[in-house]
Amino acid sequence: MSSFDEKFDPTTPADARIYDYIIGGKDHYGPDRGVAEGLPEGPWGDDAERRPAVENRRFLRRAVRFLLDEGIRQFVDIGCGLPTSKNVHDLAHDADPAARVLYVDHDQVVVNHYRALLSSSSTATVISADARHPEEILGHIRETSFLDLQRPLGVLLVGLLHLIADEDDPAGIVARYRDAVAPGSHVVMSHMTGDGQNPEHVAQFVEMFQTAREPMVMRSRERIRSFYDGMDLVEPGVVNAPDWRPNRPFPEASGWLVAGVARKN
Repeated sequence: MSSFDEKFDPTTPADARIYDYIIGGKDHYGPDRGVAEGLPEGPWGDDAERRPAVENRRFLRRAVRFLLDEGIRQFVDIGCGLPTSKNVHDLAHDADPAARVLYVDHDQVVVNHYRALLSSSSTATVISADARHPEEILGHIRETSFLDLQRPLGVLLVGLLHLIADEDDPAGIVARYRDAVAPGSHVVMSHMTGDGQNPEHVAQFVEMFQTAREPMVMRSRERIRSFYDGMDLVEPGVVNAPDWRPNRPFPEASGWLVAGVARKN
């Protein structure tokens, strides 16, 4: 369904595979590991729990459980990345086996993994599409009726927007989803920031991702908060990812990753 025709290229680092390596997955190649191992240790040192990728995954799980508690029973996970343990559909189906999950990614390796994983599911599926083209994704949802835009929807843009360049208008992308979904829907976002970090570490982070398919775009906390405009932020607002409704004690936040959830009224 996607006009984004991507061919598999193991020689170019891919963000999904870099992320997979950092959180201890198995689906990555030498160039992906090279980027991950070249990233600055920053304040977390050898503490794996303070790596932004680990903070991100844990935030996603807490946010999905929160949405389930709010009665959300359908989700679209855009820029979903490679499957791991306790994916969105696993969490959703633990609460309600009839809950529906649509995964979206333009990395064909990711899409193939989900197709194999979900081959026998009638309530979770994946499509190949580019997050930079929300009307294509929304058009698919309208055409297939796999998800119902007239009912509250959980829109997951987790670890995605810092991979979208300013010229592709990340704020406009968020606004298109916000305007398309029904009242009571929630938008979940996390984003990398260099605010308060060692400038040399920030420059190193950005430089390492220049070799990846989608370069990293660090944005200020103020800019990231603006992506939630037009919606009501859920407490505690846009905060360091581990500080968003923690369900157990976590190590001190790295400060590299901020996250939040907003509700459309």
